[in-house]
Amino acid sequence: MERLRTELRVQGWLRRAQAQGLMATVMRKGDADAGALFLKLNRFQAGCEVFAGAAAPDGTPAWLKATGSTPVPEKDADGYLARQAGYDPDLWVVEIEDPRGQFVFDEPVIKV
Repeated sequence: MERLRTELRVQGWLRRAQAQGLMATVMRKGDADAGALFLKLNRFQAGCEVFAGAAAPDGTPAWLKATGSTPVPEKDADGYLARQAGYDPDLWVVEIEDPRGQFVFDEPVIKV
């Protein structure tokens, strides 16, 4: 099975956020074909959550809550993403502004 280009996945996430009435921005542009994708949900006063693209046990697309089970301050989320970019300069980061906590994923979020 052929993998979808990361650039196309990013465009899809921007449209999905827009359809939910949310502002989304590409904060870091990576490799168009195979860069890792991270979503940063910025809930402002309630903190931020960072999700990393992953695969469910059956191989379908899923997300991993990369910054833990509870929201973190924005500086901590940004620090995490900066460290990841140090390991993988090809990664993408999409930030979704979600002050009311209304964003929902279509794919499962894997608990660790």
